[in-house]
Amino acid sequence: MRVLRWTLIAIALVLAGCGGSQHDPGEKYYLLSANVKIPYWQTAGEGLVRAATQMHVAAEVVGPDTYDAAAQQQELRRLVALQQKPAGILISPADPMLMKPDIDAAVAAGIPVITVDSDSPTSKRLLFIGTNNYEAGVMGGHEVAKHLNGKGNVVVFTMPTQTNLAERLNGYKFAFSEHPGIKIAEVVDIKGDPRIAFDTTKEMMEKRRDKVDAFVCLEAQAGNEIADVLDREKVTGKIVVAMDTDEGTLNWIQKGLIAATIAQKPFTMAYYGTKMLDELHHHKPASFDVNWAQDPFSPLPAFVDTGATLITKENVADFIRERDAAAAEAKKQGK
Repeated sequence: MRVLRWTLIAIALVLAGCGGSQHDPGEKYYLLSANVKIPYWQTAGEGLVRAATQMHVAAEVVGPDTYDAAAQQQELRRLVALQQKPAGILISPADPMLMKPDIDAAVAAGIPVITVDSDSPTSKRLLFIGTNNYEAGVMGGHEVAKHLNGKGNVVVFTMPTQTNLAERLNGYKFAFSEHPGIKIAEVVDIKGDPRIAFDTTKEMMEKRRDKVDAFVCLEAQAGNEIADVLDREKVTGKIVVAMDTDEGTLNWIQKGLIAATIAQKPFTMAYYGTKMLDELHHHKPASFDVNWAQDPFSPLPAFVDTGATLITKENVADFIRERDAAAAEAKKQGK
């Protein structure tokens, strides 16, 4: 089972000349994703490395290079077993229940663990940082309803085991409940494989084109595949609302094949999460094994909402311009 360990350049200035710093040469923070190859997690990696560079510590993005919950579990176990224990771990659980015992084991070992993007709410993780996924679903649902004029059949592409995607689907369902004419005709589990989205869409367009009016993508990979099929098959009049802002999705918005996408803030999740892990590492509470969410005097929030933005053809150029300016600034600071 192949696991890609993508080491980020964040081991800087931890030298004898850094007198007065609270950090030490062995201090290292990890971001464990479910698929390190997709652009979303590369952006999160930039947030991790920005925070680590500012704090003069080491950081690394780890995880499988394809969607693989079991491989992610094994990687977490490897991190916990390291002789030099992680100063903190950010994790986006592919399967919240599968990861729960290992998250609990990490916390029991004195390693602060924060979930980002996707949560494992019944685990002993210290808090969740990410999108308010229910509200993101409501946002997307209203956009679909607007384009459908309150009537039509919708196909949803998702991965049902992920808590964040289930919350998004609930948000869509709430938005659609205001429009009795909109029905969710099918929910497709892509199982982390974008080819399933492509093949399913192609089959639908060949066999039941008239029975599908809109496609909703609750994760980042399906939108590109759906738009690709619609383009190849010369299909028009279908509404696609995607998730996240990889280059392909933005290109399809500009071409008019994707109506909108919901932009999250993976950079912010990892950046802020690393800063919080650093605080917890250097100012440890008496125990991490506390139900912080139920403690009225908890030093930690239960949830940090990093926000989401709807990107359409009207504002996609502004988004790209701002993204490129931020990337240039990040590169400049990294020199």
